[in-house]
Amino acid sequence: MSTPYPFTAIVGQDDLRLGLLLNAVSPAVGGVLVRGEKGTAKSTAVRALAALMPEVSVVPGCRFSCDPVSPDPACPDGPHAEAAGAARAARTVELPVGASEDRLVGALDIERALSEGVKAFEPGLLADAHRGILYVDEVNLLHDHLVDLLLDAAAMGASYVEREGVSVRHAARFLLVGTMNPEEGELRPQLLDRFGLTVEVSASRDTDERVEVVRRRLAYDDDPEGFAAHWAEEEGALRERIAAARVLLPQVVLSDGVLRQIAATCAAFEVDGMRADIVMARTATALAAWAGREEVTADDVRQAALLALPHRRRRNPFDAPGLDEDKLDRTLDEAGPQENNDDDDPDPGPDGGGDGGDGGGGGGVPPQADGDRTPSAPEDGDTPSQAPENAPGTPGRPPGGEQRPVAAAEPFRTKMLSVPGLGEGAAGRRSRARTEHGRTTGARRPQGSLTKLHLAATVQAAAPHQRARGRAGRGLVVRRDDLRQATREGREGNLVLFVVDASGSMAARQRMSAVKGAVLSLLLDAYQRRDKVGLVTFRGKEAEVALPPTSSVDAAAARLESLPTGGRTPLAAGLLKAHDVLRVERLRDPSRRPLLVVVTDGRATGGPEPVALAGRAARLHRAEGAASVVVDCESGYVRLGLAGELARELGGTAVTLDELRADSIAGLVKDVTAAGRAA
Repeated sequence: MSTPYPFTAIVGQDDLRLGLLLNAVSPAVGGVLVRGEKGTAKSTAVRALAALMPEVSVVPGCRFSCDPVSPDPACPDGPHAEAAGAARAARTVELPVGASEDRLVGALDIERALSEGVKAFEPGLLADAHRGILYVDEVNLLHDHLVDLLLDAAAMGASYVEREGVSVRHAARFLLVGTMNPEEGELRPQLLDRFGLTVEVSASRDTDERVEVVRRRLAYDDDPEGFAAHWAEEEGALRERIAAARVLLPQVVLSDGVLRQIAATCAAFEVDGMRADIVMARTATALAAWAGREEVTADDVRQAALLALPHRRRRNPFDAPGLDEDKLDRTLDEAGPQENNDDDDPDPGPDGGGDGGDGGGGGGVPPQADGDRTPSAPEDGDTPSQAPENAPGTPGRPPGGEQRPVAAAEPFRTKMLSVPGLGEGAAGRRSRARTEHGRTTGARRPQGSLTKLHLAATVQAAAPHQRARGRAGRGLVVRRDDLRQATREGREGNLVLFVVDASGSMAARQRMSAVKGAVLSLLLDAYQRRDKVGLVTFRGKEAEVALPPTSSVDAAAARLESLPTGGRTPLAAGLLKAHDVLRVERLRDPSRRPLLVVVTDGRATGGPEPVALAGRAARLHRAEGAASVVVDCESGYVRLGLAGELARELGGTAVTLDELRADSIAGLVKDVTAAGRAA
């Protein structure tokens, strides 16, 4: 076994270390989610924490790590007779991203359960992690059903395995630690809420700190044992401090005044539910114990809020996590003990007594400047003298006919766009697919281990052979060949590739704002349906991949906001670039089916025969069976219908911006038509 990097040797990352240590002191805090860019010691810190955890006493021979003082009465290896416990180090169990459900919760031998009436159970990772640490690297990439199982076990302290009326339960209490890189996609808000704390980590920009990080890492790589020995004294002192804080924890007093501050803070930041209040109370108590105090202070409450609330206050997926610390301080002051409470108003100070509400939306984000909203064409009410600010050569306008980005309109709930047919891609919420979870549609012989038994089909297969097998009693004689695997149908996530026209024909301010709002709405829909997304834009003379396919919908939204417009309309180039992206993605992930969303008014300009070339590029997508939809952005009294013609060439369908809205009465919900079926 390799020597882990010492926890005390980690440079900086104070919030990360504090979040982990508080969970070590009080596992009831509920775990910690570590968010940050790659290469920021997330995994190193988690693995190093295991060496600081106190040893645990277990029942000898118990596969579920029962405590000999109070063994689990429902333990599958029990009941346990009174015996001396065996001490061992607390485990750190890692859950791989590609783990199966059976690997996580354990596997029940259905064949023996039916034929012999015994519960033959092979424990999973949840059992291994009991009374230790369960570490999930890249937790945002786990399938939804695995995350649900994981967090349910963490909340209930037990794991349940149920198959066709046969069930096994065992204790599963562990310190849950997840790490993730937000660039690779976000967790759903309801799953974020299940983590007690969250910390944001980033690489230091201080030269001296970066030098020290490299120096220590090189020293560790050269001699891990010697490096660990050098930090052994600091590690021992930290281990003793954790043990002392655990002993002190039950004695810490949480006063009514402190509880009022906690409740006022959660209410002020409008977090959903009551879990935030409970987590803040537990975190503040752990902070006091960590500091060696028996009473929680306002500073403990403030620190607890900074750790427990940022991931709970996000009102939509594109909101950056964080808290307005000025607002936090005001809330704590208002809810705290009132001293010298006169009728006379205090000096309002330089701000004139106004606190500015929410500080501009939290996090100190400045309001958008007027210069960032420069219109590209006169609108109703604009005078001719106002329009020339967008003329070429005007100060403040980018050169080459390019116009500065405009803000997106308010997003809305979109209608369902899905890929036809039955796929077998990653679990999601968009198109029909064969999945491990969903409604049962049939049965088949198992390929490999049996995971979902189809009981009726199994009995039907075994029934004709009972006399030949010498059945004498009431039990059914079942053989391996009789078992049938249930086939289930659920939903999959798709690759939604946006091809956005950013040419001059789309550049009117109100029009482009509406287009961006529509794409942002579709991105929000893709986030909720667990899709991968990509973004191709075209304008001027060429097309570019603004964002390669990724699970980070936030990144796509950010690229969309900064998208400039102007120039000609190289529609063919955009479609050909999208074809290249889809070709590469088919090689990388052949089971994930694509959905091409072209956002354009259908015009094609620039180069020889631009319309004919665009038609040929569209038919190339159609020939490969790509599902597609064209969002028709044409406006005005006279409409040429070019987007509809493009949709026919693609073998897909066209929807207007108005028809895209879920609450629109302009049309019914439109499923995308596949190229092959349209032909």
